[in-house]
Amino acid sequence: MSEAPHYDRRTILFHWLTAGLIAIMWLIPQFIDDFTGNSRIYVRSSHILLGLVLLAVVAARLVWRTTSGKTLPPADDGWMDTAAKATHHGLYALTIAVLLLGVLFEAIRADNILTLGRLPSIAPGNKDLRNTVGDLHALAANAILILAGLHAAAALFHQFVMKDNLLRRMWRGV
Repeated sequence: MSEAPHYDRRTILFHWLTAGLIAIMWLIPQFIDDFTGNSRIYVRSSHILLGLVLLAVVAARLVWRTTSGKTLPPADDGWMDTAAKATHHGLYALTIAVLLLGVLFEAIRADNILTLGRLPSIAPGNKDLRNTVGDLHALAANAILILAGLHAAAALFHQFVMKDNLLRRMWRGV
């Protein structure tokens, strides 16, 4: 196997922090109905607060990526490079979309945060709008998981079928 170039530590940290936060935030709503009372409020508040953390991480990641982050040559030429770029742009776009939809959803829904009190709603009583935005938020979150799964499958294909050591780009230097 050839020695693959690798990203800098901060780029790698942003990548795995983003992936971990997205995974945790996707899992929370899958189990939220198992909670009641204050426990449910704390679980939902965790999802909302982690969303704000992810928003900050994505903003910092984009700033880092466009100003200081290490860029690597494409792992492939042709259609594989095009697919990789489209996947990365898609992941960024979907992540930003799900975060903005989450902010909008919360602005409409007006949850009680950590039992400290309810946020004000920008559309009190508009259940249709709340349901539509909530459905779009969930749809975008599921789309991220599907695209991230394809991204991971492609990385594993590179590592174990093409044997080009591609995974070392995001592991090295940590």
